[in-house]
Amino acid sequence: MLQRLDFLEQKYEELSIKISDPEVMSNQKEWQKLCKDHSELEVITLKYREYKKILEEIDYNKEILNGDDKEFRELAQEELKSLQSSKDNIEQELKILLLPKDPNDEKNVFVEIRAGTGGDEAALFASNLFRMYSKYVENKRWKVEMISVNDTDIGGFKEVVFMIKGHGAYSKLKYESGVHRVQRVPDTEASGRIHTSAATVAVLPEVDDVDVEINQNDLRIDVFRSSGNGGQSVNTTDSAVRITHIPSGIVISCQDEKSQLKNKEKAMKLLRARLFEIAEQERLKLIAEDRKSQVGSGDRSERIRTYNYPQGRVTDHRIGLTLYKLESFMDGYIDEIIEALITQDQSDKMKQMGENI
Repeated sequence: MLQRLDFLEQKYEELSIKISDPEVMSNQKEWQKLCKDHSELEVITLKYREYKKILEEIDYNKEILNGDDKEFRELAQEELKSLQSSKDNIEQELKILLLPKDPNDEKNVFVEIRAGTGGDEAALFASNLFRMYSKYVENKRWKVEMISVNDTDIGGFKEVVFMIKGHGAYSKLKYESGVHRVQRVPDTEASGRIHTSAATVAVLPEVDDVDVEINQNDLRIDVFRSSGNGGQSVNTTDSAVRITHIPSGIVISCQDEKSQLKNKEKAMKLLRARLFEIAEQERLKLIAEDRKSQVGSGDRSERIRTYNYPQGRVTDHRIGLTLYKLESFMDGYIDEIIEALITQDQSDKMKQMGENI
């Protein structure tokens, strides 16, 4: 680990010199790339320097322990306890910083919520999940952009697709893909029996044009009139867009914008994300056994969480964590479970990295 940290520190120093070179700065594209690399290395380099300083202080205090002054030796002994604790903590931080980064972590995301088993109750739960994520986005000061909504007469969603724009959105929300189960008494249930319903969540990173090539000849694009809430353009102009990717059979509809062009742009972004997900799933089949033990597999068919209203609890089945904070959780305060999932994923990866050394 120390050899790798030394190498990264050296690389950081080299980049520091390069980004200050007027000749390099004249090529803005190259300079911006180097600045990004420099910024990424800065975090781990500064942490490593802090670690080396603590090692020096540990050596200094150990020398004092060999001295004749009893009072100094006692002070050094106390200082060593504190330094050792700091050393252990920073070593753990460095191990996490050295883990391979998911290239999609900093990206915006598309979120698709679909009602599953449970009829109208499942559709209502899908709308509850949409509200939960919207509140989470609001707490983070991110932004939600609607793509499409298929709602029900009683205020639920058969399907809702939206985009979340925010720095690091995928790094936080990628663990949300899967089946979310709810246990509660429906408002329509006169006998007061607890029903179990479900909704499926899929989280897809936004991808660039260069990440996924799409042959325009493979697309069928239809325009139609929007339906539902949307202002004056609803049912008056052919602003809604439906794109069918013929080879895969994927169909994307977008009607949130009044502009046909904007709807087409959003639909194309979502299509790229879907095609990218398919390509990723194919790639991950090659390493399926490694992924099975990790919480971030993103398998849509996996039951990941239960929301139990009578008991006021939410349970994440992947890590066995139960919180009796359902009300605040549904208000978007979901960080406690997200951070626990991130920690578990990092732990799994560190264990795997150790086994591969």
